[in-house]
Amino acid sequence: MPPISSPDGSQSRALPANSSVEGPAASPAGPPRPRPDAEPTEPSDPTDPSGPSDPTEPTEPSVAEQATRDLAAQFEDEKPGRVLSGPAGLLLTGAALAVGALALWQVFRPLSQGSKYYLIIFLAGVLPLVFLAYPAELRLPARLRARRPRARRPRANRAEATGSDSDSRVPAPASTRPTVTDWALSALAVAACLYPVLPIRIGSGGGGYNAFLDRQGLLAATDLVLGTVLLLLLLEACRRATGWILPAVCLLFLGYGYYGGLLPQSWPVAHAGLDFSQLVDAFYNSDSGFYGTPLDVAASYIVLFTIYGAVLELSGAGRFFVELSAAAFRRSRTAAGRTAVASGFLLGTVSGSGAATTVSIGAVTWPLLRRAGYPPERAGGMLAAAGVGAILSPPTLGAAAFIIAEYLGVSYLQVLGWATVPTVLYYLGILLAVEIDARRSGVRPVVIDVGSPWRLLARFGYHFASLIAIIVFLAIGLSATRAVVFAIVLAVVLSYLDRTHRLTPGRLVTALVTGVRGVLAVTAVCAAAGIITATTTKTGLGPQAAALLIGGAQAATSDPTLVLVLTALLAAVALSLLGLAVPVTASFVIGWVIVGPALLDLGVTAPAAAMFVFYFAVLSEVSPPTALAAVAAAAVTGGRLVPTMWQTLRYALPAYLTPIAFVITPAGLGLLGIGGVQRIAFAAGVTALSVAVLAVAAGGWLPGVGPAGVPERVLGALAGVTLLWLEPVPVTVGTALAAVAAVGVLVRRGSASRSSSDPVEEQL
Repeated sequence: MPPISSPDGSQSRALPANSSVEGPAASPAGPPRPRPDAEPTEPSDPTDPSGPSDPTEPTEPSVAEQATRDLAAQFEDEKPGRVLSGPAGLLLTGAALAVGALALWQVFRPLSQGSKYYLIIFLAGVLPLVFLAYPAELRLPARLRARRPRARRPRANRAEATGSDSDSRVPAPASTRPTVTDWALSALAVAACLYPVLPIRIGSGGGGYNAFLDRQGLLAATDLVLGTVLLLLLLEACRRATGWILPAVCLLFLGYGYYGGLLPQSWPVAHAGLDFSQLVDAFYNSDSGFYGTPLDVAASYIVLFTIYGAVLELSGAGRFFVELSAAAFRRSRTAAGRTAVASGFLLGTVSGSGAATTVSIGAVTWPLLRRAGYPPERAGGMLAAAGVGAILSPPTLGAAAFIIAEYLGVSYLQVLGWATVPTVLYYLGILLAVEIDARRSGVRPVVIDVGSPWRLLARFGYHFASLIAIIVFLAIGLSATRAVVFAIVLAVVLSYLDRTHRLTPGRLVTALVTGVRGVLAVTAVCAAAGIITATTTKTGLGPQAAALLIGGAQAATSDPTLVLVLTALLAAVALSLLGLAVPVTASFVIGWVIVGPALLDLGVTAPAAAMFVFYFAVLSEVSPPTALAAVAAAAVTGGRLVPTMWQTLRYALPAYLTPIAFVITPAGLGLLGIGGVQRIAFAAGVTALSVAVLAVAAGGWLPGVGPAGVPERVLGALAGVTLLWLEPVPVTVGTALAAVAAVGVLVRRGSASRSSSDPVEEQL
C-alpha cells in the first residue's frame, strides 16, 4: 500500500511551522536529516507580478522531501517502479482510472456474469500496467559484463548511465519510458487475460465466457497456449514487482505438480502425477487458480483500501497523526520514543505497509530520537518494530487479513476483533522497551513544542471519523467493500474543512490513480499465488505436509499436549523461514495451505490457526537476515544493518511469542476476543504480564527500581514464556518466577546503594 506522508507530498514536514524541538545538539551519527521543525522556504521573485504565493495552497516538495519520498518508495513491499510521463503516463492514468471506477462500480452493481468474470476483466486491466510501471532490470552477472565488449563513449554519457562518474555500482534510475518489449508484453497480457470472455472463435477455442467454462477439464489447443502465456506473464510480472524468489517458489510447485508422479510412492509427498494440460486447466479455468480467492481479495478489497489510504494521505491525515503523537507526549522524558511508536500505530491504521510506514515515521522522528541520544541502531530497531505494527493494526491490517476473512467465510469485522488484543499487546511491549531503554541508556529529555493535543483534536480530529465509520458500518451489517467506499466518501467531504488539503476533482483523480497503482504488485502476487493453491489442491499436498509436520513432532514425544506445542514451534520456524523469501501475502497463502491443516488436525480452531499463520507471515519483515523494515530503518538512521535487525527483533519479541498462546491452550482464544468476558480478561491480563516481564528480561531494567542482572533476566525470560501457557498451574509458576526476579532486582539495588555509601561512611 502507498506510504503515508503529508498531503502536500512531503514526509519530513510532519510538525507545524511554529513547532520547536529543544534539546542537546544532534549527534553526528547517521546522515543528516531534515529538521522536523523547519519549513523550507522559497525566495520570492521580485519580478513576479503575482506576488508571494498563498501559504495555504499545497507547495512543491523540496529536495530533501523528495529524497524522503524516493526512499519510502524503495522500501515498499514491492520494488520501486517507473515514474511514467508522456503518452505512457497518460495511458497508465486512464487505465488506472478505469480499473478504479470498475472496482467501485462492482461494489454496488456487480457484473451479471459473476465474480469470476469480474476478476478476468480486473486482471486484464491491471496486469498490462505492471509491465509498463515496472522495468525488467535484467542485467548480466558482473563476470559476464566484464567480458562483454563495450563501445567507447564519452565520459559524460557514462556518468549519466551509471549515476556517477566515479562509482559504476550506483544503479541508474529506472527509465521513464517503457521499452518495445514492455509494450509487447502488455499487449500480450491484454490478449491472454481477455481471451476467456471474447466472443470470437479461434480454432477450436474461444467463443465467449460460457463456452470457455464448458471446456473446463477438456481444454482446446488455443486455451492451452494462452493459459501457458498467462502463466509465464504472471511469473515475469512477479519477478519485476517483487524479485526472483516468488517466481522460483511458483516454479517449484509447478515442477512438483508435473514431476511428483516420479517420486517413490512410499514417500508421503508423492502423488499420481499431472500432465501439463491438467495443470494449465487448474490454473486458467478453475476457481482455485489464477482467479481464486487471493485475486478475488485483491480485486474486491485491497484495491478499495489502497484508494482509501491515498484519499486519507491527500486529505492531511498522515501529517495530523504525527503531529498528534508529538503533542500527546511533548512533556514526557521519553517523548521522542513514544512519538515514534504512537506515530507508527496511527499511520498504520491507514497504511498497511510495514516498511513504508517505517520510512514515513523515521523521516520525522529520527531527528528527535537523535537529539534525545538514541544510537542509530537502537532508534532503527524501534522505528522498524513500530512500522511493522502497521500490518497488525486495525482497521486495515494487511492484505492477508482479507484473505483470512474469505478463507474462513467470516466478516472482516470478526478478523478485526481477533486482531485487537494482540495489537494492543504488541505496542505495549514496544512502549515498555522504550521506557526501559530511556532509563538504562540515559536518554536525554527532548521538549517537543507542537501545541495542545486537544487543540489539534478540535481542529483536525475529523480525520478519525472515516476510520470510526468503517467499524460502525461493519457493525451494522454492511459489507467491508461498501463500508470502505462510504468511508472514502466521508473522508472526501470532510477534507473541505481544511482549505489546504481539500480533495478537488483533480486531487481525487490523483488519489484514485495512486490507489490503483498501489495494488499492481499485490495483484500480480495474488494471481501467481493461484499456482500454489491450485497445485496444492490437485496433488493433496496440504494434508500430506500436515501429516509430515505432525509426524515429526510425534517422533519426539507421544504426549498430545507436547505434540501440539512442538508442532506449533516447528510451524513457527517454517513460516518464519518462508517469509524471508516471499511477500507477506504469498507467505500467508503458502503457510495456510501447508501449515494450517496440521494445526487444524490437532484440534486448533480455524481462527487461532489462521491468525497464527498471519502473524508469522507478517513477522518476516523484522526477521533476520532479510528484515525489510529493519533495512528501511537503517537507511533512515544511517545505522549498521545487522545490529539494527537485532534491535528490531528485541522490540518485536512479544509478537513472536504471543501467537504461540493462540494455539497451545483453549484459553488462548481469549487473546482473539473469543470465549466470553472472563476468558478474554484472563488471557489479556496474563499475557500483558508476560509481555512486561519479557520486556524487562530483554532490556535488563525494571522501571522504577533499577538494572537487572543476568540471573534476574534469565528468571524473567522463563517467567514470561511460562505465563504464555494460559493454564492455572503454569500461570502460578510464571507469576512466582516473575516475583522472585523482581525481588532480586530490589536486592541488587539495595546492595548497590550500600556499596556506593560505604566509602562515605569510612571517611566519616
